[in-house]
Amino acid sequence: MKKVYYNSACPVCAAGIRRQRSRLESCAETVEWIDVQVDNEAVENINADLEFVRERLHVTDRDGNLHVGADAVCELMAITPGQRLVARLARLPVARSLLRAAYNAFAAGLYRWNRRAGRW
Repeated sequence: MKKVYYNSACPVCAAGIRRQRSRLESCAETVEWIDVQVDNEAVENINADLEFVRERLHVTDRDGNLHVGADAVCELMAITPGQRLVARLARLPVARSLLRAAYNAFAAGLYRWNRRAGRW
């Protein structure tokens, strides 16, 4: 079972999670959705800092491996009908590097925006 650690206090993140959950409803894979805004202590399960999980998506796979940021997104896309090919392409070395950089920059900006807005 995959576990997804996300932050519902961010409206952009919450919308993305809602859409991804909807896409995965028809998927055979079981996914546990863990909202760190509701359960702050849940981050202890992955030995992560709450603020870092608020900033970036975290996913554990069936083997317990932790994937963060763009890699976490790829983990979800790999099991989502209609997104599997995109996940494979995103995992190619050059694409992965570019996606990580873009995701990290976007996530950092989104985190700052949410902090300024007083969402947490």
